[in-house]
Amino acid sequence: MRRVAIVGAGMTPFAEHFALGIKDLLPMAYADCARSVDKGLPKADLQAAWFGELGTTDGFPSGILADALGLTDVPVTRVENACAAGHDAIRNALYAIASGAIDVALVVGADKLRESASKGMVWEWEAMTRDMAWDYPLGLVAPAGFALHVARYLHESPATREHMAMVAVKNHRNGVANPKARLRFPITLEQALDAPTVVTPFGLYDCAPQSDGAAAVVLAAEEVVDRYTDRPVWIRGIGLGLDSVMHQHKRDMTTFPATVRAAEQAFGMAGLTPGEVDVAEVYDFFTGVELISYEDLGFAERFQAHKLVEAEMTSIGGALPVNPSGGLKSKGHPPGATGVAQCVELFEQLRGSAANQVDGARIGLAHVVGGPTAVAAVTLLEGPDR
Repeated sequence: MRRVAIVGAGMTPFAEHFALGIKDLLPMAYADCARSVDKGLPKADLQAAWFGELGTTDGFPSGILADALGLTDVPVTRVENACAAGHDAIRNALYAIASGAIDVALVVGADKLRESASKGMVWEWEAMTRDMAWDYPLGLVAPAGFALHVARYLHESPATREHMAMVAVKNHRNGVANPKARLRFPITLEQALDAPTVVTPFGLYDCAPQSDGAAAVVLAAEEVVDRYTDRPVWIRGIGLGLDSVMHQHKRDMTTFPATVRAAEQAFGMAGLTPGEVDVAEVYDFFTGVELISYEDLGFAERFQAHKLVEAEMTSIGGALPVNPSGGLKSKGHPPGATGVAQCVELFEQLRGSAANQVDGARIGLAHVVGGPTAVAAVTLLEGPDR
């Protein structure tokens, strides 16, 4: 396969954009992305586009993207894969370019959750299951689904709610410096521990805010990268893992097998190991999920993730800074946009221009879990050739 690089990346702020529709957010993200392309990006160079998006009130998603960006003469493919939608859109564009089918592609992720008519996005299961013979999903909204895993993890491992609170404090601290983050304020350990309960064991500060927003990246084949930049960020590996959505079928609730599979694929494709990662954007829709993911990604031994946060190894200045953007916890979480936005952060990190710059960052990892827990994606990026 041909080598593929990200040559431009940009995003909107993540926020409650009540005054803006998805048709407004898409051009904003694209404009920010185009500005980052060092040598310019003629729109006519784009040969295809992929759109990661879960649900919109505005109509046919592919048509919305084409109309909003003036791309009606190129093929646009909408990708929906829960919170992995953005990563999966990048994955599909990567394969199209690597195969030789096209040379340049646009990938956009976006969602407008704060005024969505897509009721399934907040899982109103009573209406959805009224005519079903089984009632398993009743009440299993995302916090409850992930809470089943994290509660069991806290029971079996030495990790405690204090360690989850440490993750929240770290990610809020990082978000303060990020102009694109939604929650730009620090919190204390005491505030995190004393916050109202959402669903045991998650307090308010253990949960990321659902948000509106869009993010975009431009991918190019190695043969044409020089047209756009002398500082490309290479896609070294990408993986997509699946698991059962039914919690009663899971033998072990303290791990996410989809993440393990996605990581194995990505590291195998890249020829890298977890120890070579310099900076990571790890899925923290809930703080306990970040802890479990340290182990699933190979950053910590089983049931030893708490040691990383205790030693501040995942803080800025530590051996492996995690979520320097603020993560979903501080930045926000429009599901279709999240995976793309993680790659925007890593694009800036690996080119030395991030708000919370990690010194010497060379290899970056981005990761999401969705479903909840039935799908995961991992993307590995490498900074410009030296």
